[in-house]
Amino acid sequence: MSLADQVLAVNDDLPIRTNKPVHSGKVRSVYWLTEEDSKRLIEEKGYDVAPDAPLAIMVISDRISAFDCIWRGEGGLKGVPGKGAALNAISNHWFELFKQNGLADSHILDIPHPFVWIVQKAKPVMIEAICRQYITGSMWRSYAKGEREFCGIEMPEGLEKDKALPELLITPSTKGILKGIHGVPEADDVNITRTNIEDNFEAFNFSKQEDIAEYEKLLKEGFGVISKALAEVEQIFVDTKFEFGYVNDAKGNEKLIYMDEVGTPDSSRIWDDKEYQAGNIVENSKEGFRQFLLNHFPDPDILLNKERMPEREALARDNELPPDALMDVSKTYLSIAEKVTGKEIVLSENPKQEIIDILAKDYGLID
Repeated sequence: MSLADQVLAVNDDLPIRTNKPVHSGKVRSVYWLTEEDSKRLIEEKGYDVAPDAPLAIMVISDRISAFDCIWRGEGGLKGVPGKGAALNAISNHWFELFKQNGLADSHILDIPHPFVWIVQKAKPVMIEAICRQYITGSMWRSYAKGEREFCGIEMPEGLEKDKALPELLITPSTKGILKGIHGVPEADDVNITRTNIEDNFEAFNFSKQEDIAEYEKLLKEGFGVISKALAEVEQIFVDTKFEFGYVNDAKGNEKLIYMDEVGTPDSSRIWDDKEYQAGNIVENSKEGFRQFLLNHFPDPDILLNKERMPEREALARDNELPPDALMDVSKTYLSIAEKVTGKEIVLSENPKQEIIDILAKDYGLID
């Protein structure tokens, strides 16, 4: 079997019963179940959700996105072998650890297959909740240019690249384009301050103002749980992005939960601690792939400059990367997943068929 065959690149063509269009994101595809199937599964499986909660099947892929584009390799390699299984395994591990530590629940109700989550519909908080323990990446680039205020927080002089910050920082940005909020530009992924959020909490989809402190608490607690566990396997949790939303439980109580993925190499920077102590930055995250892209193309500004998006899209569309670049990502993701979970990630020979078989037999969701 060729490598290209082992990669699940297209994940929006599964015969899962749905009466809505399949939503295909950069990495995951979402199949909303029919009302009948949602009700039936809630009853059959005893999920702790409102009896009429809409459920979805979320299928991860092995596609790789960086700088808001999807990249592919030579020889028909349309993704990274093992990436999807590694990301899901890491997220599943952290969500389980959050539960054990008495933190909030997530949107995941069930994991039928390493590539698949059954999730409940949540009302998303329109914030990319970013937490930073070190100054690096875009924040360092801005700081080096003389910027001292980030998301309304005044930074001290004398910080050094890739060094620990004086305290854990929350630097939120918008999730999607939010319109009509005073002082917040109508663009995706723009930095916002806590005051922006407090003054417009409803526009950011918070149910009540007090929940802002709750989201910050969950962000810091989640970061702390992952950071401690990573330290035990000699890894440094540098920074990460969490997403939050609201759901109702079976009794009708509204609760704030973790959404999307957490603590993965896609949404976080993770450094090897031994190497860091020796003065080297070894990235166990997607950051290594981003650096490869910046070095690979003659004009890295195309990748960094949001004004040049059409050129960037053309770059991703018209270029096949050396297979080694994608295999390096595969090694990084599988290795960190095995360190985190303590288990080997076994690659499926035919993930698509396995998913169809399980969803047909155990969930009755295939026509």
